[in-house]
Amino acid sequence: MDTVKVLQEIELKLLKTQSEMILIPGGTFLMGSSEITHEGPQHEVTVSPFLMGRYPVTQAQWRAVASLPEVKFDLNPDPSCFDGDNRPVEQVNWYEAIEFCARLSAHTGRIYTLPSEAQWEYACRANTVTAFYFGETITTDLANYDGTYTYYGDEVLGIYRNETTDVASFPSNDFGLYDMHGNVSEWCLDHWHYGYNDAPVDGSAWMTGGNSSYRKLRGGSWDNHSWDCRCAVRSYESPNDRKPFIGFRVVREL
Repeated sequence: MDTVKVLQEIELKLLKTQSEMILIPGGTFLMGSSEITHEGPQHEVTVSPFLMGRYPVTQAQWRAVASLPEVKFDLNPDPSCFDGDNRPVEQVNWYEAIEFCARLSAHTGRIYTLPSEAQWEYACRANTVTAFYFGETITTDLANYDGTYTYYGDEVLGIYRNETTDVASFPSNDFGLYDMHGNVSEWCLDHWHYGYNDAPVDGSAWMTGGNSSYRKLRGGSWDNHSWDCRCAVRSYESPNDRKPFIGFRVVREL
């Protein structure tokens, strides 16, 4: 394939990346849960409208952006453990996800970033108040997670795929977002804080205090049980970690 065709293909993938953004309307929601200490206290958060990726960044989208001029450092165009253009990219650390956003922003002239933890949960819930956007339970027909044990509600035993699946393989929520439960856990901007005491109530990222050695993860993955895929679940990893169950999706300010 000649250079012109390669550049045209990259540009088409970049255009698709931009077009796969969903408008998330602003609103107020009850963030967190009362089920575990570090998921509370529940508190009202008011979120302004924003755009969010319909699904986690795919491997095809990652390669397209990785081919753009670097902002701070180089990106591996093929970091993933599980190959597939339409599978989510994984084995990217938090800094690499930030570099992806910086390159996309520089190329488009629009500001792309990782979501705040509040934006992520608000978008995941899509005006629901249940443990999952499907309701109070989940099955492996609805999401990609380890269903060989039952951990929540009236869940029935399912399967363990032991790998990622193509994005948008399962039903979306009412905002039109896919894979908010399972498939890959998703990086958020925020530092790790144990609980929500003094958390921002405007939907912004919580980047002060807490433990700056860790960043938030949301949504659970193919390797998690149902409990870890709930809307309110909070986990964390070092921003340097690359793991086959961690990916990300982007948001864009209006």
